[in-house]
Amino acid sequence: MRSPHYFIAKPIGGNRYSNTKSIGGLDLIVSTSEEDHKFSNREAEVIETPIGYEGPIKKGDILLVHHNVFKYYNDMKGRRQSGKSFFKDDMFFIEPDQFFMYKSDSRWMAHDRFCFVEPIPPQDCYIVKPMSEEPLMGKMLYPNEYLRSMGLKKGDVVGFDPEVKYEFNVDGKKMYRLYDHQITLAL
Repeated sequence: MRSPHYFIAKPIGGNRYSNTKSIGGLDLIVSTSEEDHKFSNREAEVIETPIGYEGPIKKGDILLVHHNVFKYYNDMKGRRQSGKSFFKDDMFFIEPDQFFMYKSDSRWMAHDRFCFVEPIPPQDCYIVKPMSEEPLMGKMLYPNEYLRSMGLKKGDVVGFDPEVKYEFNVDGKKMYRLYDHQITLAL
């Protein structure tokens, strides 16, 4: 079974939420809120690609999806419902604008107009910065095709627009998802 327009995927680990942490061999629940986007599962395994799709993503690849894809919602009467992406059983329709990166052959690649930047520690200067990250700057981790064509590569230090970062934790690394047009400079 294939969709004309959507990827069909299932959440990694079979869980819609990533709200447990293993400490000393015990699984602890770190959040019981279904509304908290920070604990939504963000990784999905591709079951089927769209009909006629000829891109680089194939069955078995991993998609980094929007936090609302797997979430539950309460309807007007307080009944628990799946969101619009739910298909059946443990499968979901993933629209092309609902994922930001894909992992193929153990390698993450930025999708479409998205790129990923890792925060960097505060830079030395004459002004004291009481923060753990340099504001509006980071190290490019996953540039998209457009940024690579402009000469940016993994490891370049870049600046970006204010109020645009969208935080992800991928393979234990904190990073921000940005659109390519939000990159303002490369050092």
